[in-house]
Amino acid sequence: MHVAVSGNIGSGKTTLAEKLAGHYGWTAEFESVEENPYLVDFYDNMPKWAFHLQVHFLHSRFNQVRRIQQSKVSTIQDRTIYEDARIFAANLHASELLSNRDYRNYLELYHSMENYISPPDLLIYLKADIPKLVGQIEKRGRNYEKTIQISYLKNLNEHYENWIRTYDQGKLLVIDVNDMNFVDNREDFSEIVARIDRELFGLFP
Repeated sequence: MHVAVSGNIGSGKTTLAEKLAGHYGWTAEFESVEENPYLVDFYDNMPKWAFHLQVHFLHSRFNQVRRIQQSKVSTIQDRTIYEDARIFAANLHASELLSNRDYRNYLELYHSMENYISPPDLLIYLKADIPKLVGQIEKRGRNYEKTIQISYLKNLNEHYENWIRTYDQGKLLVIDVNDMNFVDNREDFSEIVARIDRELFGLFP
């Protein structure tokens, strides 16, 4: 079984993936954020490093999905390859931080990879408004994220909403986390687990 958690920066994807992996006994595959050699440079100079950053993420995610598909154990994935292309690269191009030439090149690479992967059995989307995202980003205190602008998060949220609205590649579970604290509140986490159980195993309250 392949479950993926998607959502904007600061939505709580990684934390939820960790907790769900522990609850269900799933293997967790996380986004290689800290391992991306272009990340710090990107936040310092987005137009210069956007293409390099996105290609590195795309390649890393493709290898990750292939590992998941070849594995015999159930896996939960932190962010999907679809988000790399449909959210982050698309947003950089729309914001004129990724040139037309680089974007075309990137999409050709993405579409070539897309032929060799399958969508997750369940996609979980964590819906979060800007104040929630900003609060979470400030709370974790990563130095390279201090330069993220509100407009960047807003644009990403718009791309996410458009993508989720038309997502038709498999089961989709949208969880509004604006008023949730699934880290410290056991009831909030239990509610999420119950909704996942219903989607995956057909359990009803």
